[in-house]
Order: sequence, then structure tokens, then C-alpha cells
Amino acid sequence: MNVSFTTVSQQSSGVKIPTGSEWPPQGKWTYEDYCRLPEDIFIYEVLEGELYVSRAPQIIHQRCKGRLLAAFLKFEEKYGAGQLYSARIDVILHGLATPAQPDLLFIIKERLNIVKEERIEGAPDIIVEILSPWNWLVDRRKKFEIYAKAGVREYGLIDPKARTIELFCLRGSTYALIGKYGVGEIVRSEVLAGFEVKVEDVCPA
Repeated sequence: MNVSFTTVSQQSSGVKIPTGSEWPPQGKWTYEDYCRLPEDIFIYEVLEGELYVSRAPQIIHQRCKGRLLAAFLKFEEKYGAGQLYSARIDVILHGLATPAQPDLLFIIKERLNIVKEERIEGAPDIIVEILSPWNWLVDRRKKFEIYAKAGVREYGLIDPKARTIELFCLRGSTYALIGKYGVGEIVRSEVLAGFEVKVEDVCPA
């Protein structure tokens, strides 16, 4: 499929979206429009009707993701607490995201009914995003608001370069900062009792 792109300044630097009569304007994107996009190196998300496009993550991003993924999988296999998923996977948050593409997400076993054959339909219990230079603002602002509105109970933000992990938990309809952790500190989940990781085990030097 041949797709023309244009830069969108209100998103992160260098982000481009498809243009042309066959594509909707920003604010009008649907899951059906998303499904027509080409399968390429970009990561596409539709947040409140707007298309967001990200480049492939950096190596340091992948290293953090792999380390955290291993920690979650070890916990999952030991305790059978639920299921872990990672991008790329479509997460439908009705009225808010169609879809989002979180870096990592965890769903407790009592709520695995939201896992469908092709996508997740509903709010995961835990979402973790790893910040990249070109889309960190989306993770800190847009997704921060959307995940809270959707009812994602716990939200983690990892800054690979600063080697920090921020943990937020839902308090009513908004997130409260549980802590910002650095090297030498341990992050403990409130939602997944017993799950903990050392910052340096997730964020390599």
C-alpha cells in the first residue's frame, strides 16, 4: 500500500501521519481506519480519535523491556496470577483508545475474559510504558489521562537514560504517584501483591 505522510507538530518531533482523501482527519480516526494502515516499522495508536505514530524503539528501550518482561514472566509462572502481554498488541479502551499499544501490560487471572483472539478489549490491570525521546510526552500526558479514565489500576513509567521508574496507582479517577525510584531502590506493585523489581535490574547502566 502506498501511503503519503505529513508531519503533525502537536505530537512529538518528527511524527508523521497518513494524508489523503482515503484517510480521516485527526480526531475522527476509528479502529477500522487503523486496520487499513500498512504493516511497517512504525507503531500506530488511535487515542481519542487521533492517530499517533512512533518509530521503532531504541536499543536501550528494548533492553529495559526485555528485563522487565523476564521478571513479570517469572512471577506469572510461579504464582499463576494472570497473563503478561507486550507490544505489539491492540488494546481497545472503548471511547478512549482504538487501539493503544502499551509496551507491557498485565491482566490478573480474574479478568482474563477481556483477552480476545485478536486483541485486548478492556482496561489491563497494569500498564508499563518505557519512555522514548520522540514520544515521552504522549506517555506522560495523553496516555496518563486515558489510562486513568479507562480504569487501568497501576501505571509505570520507565526512563532508561535516567535509570528511574515511576509508579502510579489509581485513586478514584486519577493517578497518585506512589514513588519515583532510582538505582539501589526496589519498586513494589500494589496491584500485583508480591511482585517487586530492583531498578538496576530493569535499567542497565
